[in-house]
This record gives sequence, structure tokens and C-alpha cells, in this order.
Amino acid sequence: MSCIRQSFCWWSFAPRYDSPQQLLHAAREIGYEGVELIDQSLWPLAKECGLTIVSTNGDFLIEQGWNRREHHLQLEQKLREIVQLAEQWAIPNIIVFSGNRQGLDDRQGAEITAEGLARAARIAEDAGVTLILELLNSKIDHQDYQCDRSAWGIEVCKMVNSPRVKLLYDIYHMQIMEGDLIRTIQGNHEYFAHYHTAGNPGRHELNEDQEIQYPPIMRTLLQTGYQGFVGQEFIPQGDPLVGLKQAYDLCDVRL
Repeated sequence: MSCIRQSFCWWSFAPRYDSPQQLLHAAREIGYEGVELIDQSLWPLAKECGLTIVSTNGDFLIEQGWNRREHHLQLEQKLREIVQLAEQWAIPNIIVFSGNRQGLDDRQGAEITAEGLARAARIAEDAGVTLILELLNSKIDHQDYQCDRSAWGIEVCKMVNSPRVKLLYDIYHMQIMEGDLIRTIQGNHEYFAHYHTAGNPGRHELNEDQEIQYPPIMRTLLQTGYQGFVGQEFIPQGDPLVGLKQAYDLCDVRL
């Protein structure tokens, strides 16, 4: 029987909790196997609690990404440091960003992004780490962000043509931008190396007040053969642990 392996994003839950150790232990008791985007100073504690550090973004800026050639050298230098840490701490994914358009044509932006990530891919391949280019919405949360459609991100991946450069398919963001979530996953899952969740609208709990039907989406992931993590990245309106438990149970789909 296959099931969804779940993680949670530190930034969206920790501000509501005083004790990092208590939150990490409680999440592990719920059933979470991983934590994401957690401060490096807390990596040892996460490991002590039995959690995989699933992803890091190395403090890369969303607005200033790989779609500008003038950023490539600096990003590559920083990436080398992050990849070394990821290899040391067995972190499978490093999140990277396209950057904002700022008037840049989408086709040209894709070509420049692919050019930079093709060089970065060699670093990731040597370390066995996956660079995941994040799909974000440019309508509500990240205005002018260029990698805001799955087709754009998929085209970048095709141009790079590396098993270590894939997409982070954020279900919340792509519901806002294009919907048709299940069909998109079914048709393009080989380009999606990781998934994030949140309720829409509002980016809050995965409850009856939002529109995304998560159980059939989780079932679709399993049907594609996905074996990675799904990261809960919503901002809780109530008790973080109550929200984490409810989301875990909702996404605990098995085949």
C-alpha cells in the first residue's frame, strides 16, 4: 500500500509557536516525516526529532532569480555553498526562483532561466540534489513573478533537460493562476519533483471554507507513482497543531 509522505513548512507555523522543539516533536507525533524551509540553526534539532529536512531555499530572493544573466554568476556561487550543505545534511531539494519579469518577454525569460539552470544542473547532478523551480501565482501573492504558469516552467525544464532540474508544483498558487489541477498533474507529473499545499482563497487551512479538493489530488499523485513529499504550507488561522493534524488526516490518502 502506498501513501503520501507529508512535510510542513516551518515559516508558516513557527511564528504561532513559542518552542521549536515542541512544535517539531508534535508534528512528528501527528505523522509528519519532514520539515521544510526551517532555519539552518534548527537543522540539528529537526534531525533529532526524526524529521527529514525536505527543502531549503538558501535565502534566494523570489524577485531576483535566474531570468537575468547578470544574476547567474552570483546565484551559481551561492548555489555551490547551499548544495554542499544539502549534501551534508541529506536535503533532497533546493528551491530556486525565476525572478520577476520587469518587462522581460516570457520566451526570452524562459531561455535565460534555462541557460542559467543548465549550468547549475551540473552542480546538482554531482551532489544528487534536485533544484526545484517554484511555480508561484503573480495575481495575488507575487505580482510580476515570471514562473507563474506550469507551461512556462515545463518549457524551462525541457530546455535544461536534466533529471536534477524540476518544478515545485504549488497547488495553491496554480489553483489561482490556472486551475485544472488534476489534469495538469496527470499530464506533466514527470516535471514535478515536489508539491506544496494551502487552502484557496486565503492561503489558510485545508478545510471546508476553501475550494480545493485535496483527497482526489493526493490520490492522483499516488497514481502517477509519486514517492516524494507533499509540504503543507498554509498559514493557520487557529491553533497550528490543530490545522496540521486536520491537513495531515485529509491528505493521508492510500492506494
